[in-house]
Amino acid sequence: MFIEHTPESAPAAARRSMQATVAKLGYLPAGVARLASSPHLLEGFLKLSAMFEQTTLDPVAREVVIMTMATRNGCHVCVAMHTAKLTALGAEPELITALREQLPLHEDRLEAVRLFTLEVLATAGAVDSEALDSFTAHGYTPQNALEVVMGIGTYTLSTLANRMTGAPVDEQLAAFA
Repeated sequence: MFIEHTPESAPAAARRSMQATVAKLGYLPAGVARLASSPHLLEGFLKLSAMFEQTTLDPVAREVVIMTMATRNGCHVCVAMHTAKLTALGAEPELITALREQLPLHEDRLEAVRLFTLEVLATAGAVDSEALDSFTAHGYTPQNALEVVMGIGTYTLSTLANRMTGAPVDEQLAAFA
């Protein structure tokens, strides 16, 4: 049902985003090619993702939020992509396995991010002071709490859209699937 567009076949409004993705990654992910059917969704996700990358959460903490969303929402494409990213960041294999299997993390600071992400989801953002205090007790700030919300929103877009479009894992990520 969803077309895997090329930059030539995509709606004109999606082409720039697709070309930017190719320039950044060196290839056009199937998920992006399928999301191009909705130029607004594609551009919105790419912009939000870039903005999330600039937050004050450290890169591995951001990936914990993303992998928590990816596994919770069953997005095999996101799990593969962000397993690759964690690997490139030098994350321990035990951390990656625990995230992929939705298990507690051995590093308390990262586990605090995972648990806070799940609490924000479980309460639709109405986290109580105990949950917020537990998160900030690990060195995180109120700003970081809101950045977790941003990550949840950003990766809700991609995980749900990738599942809806049936995006396959790209050959470049097959080793991380």
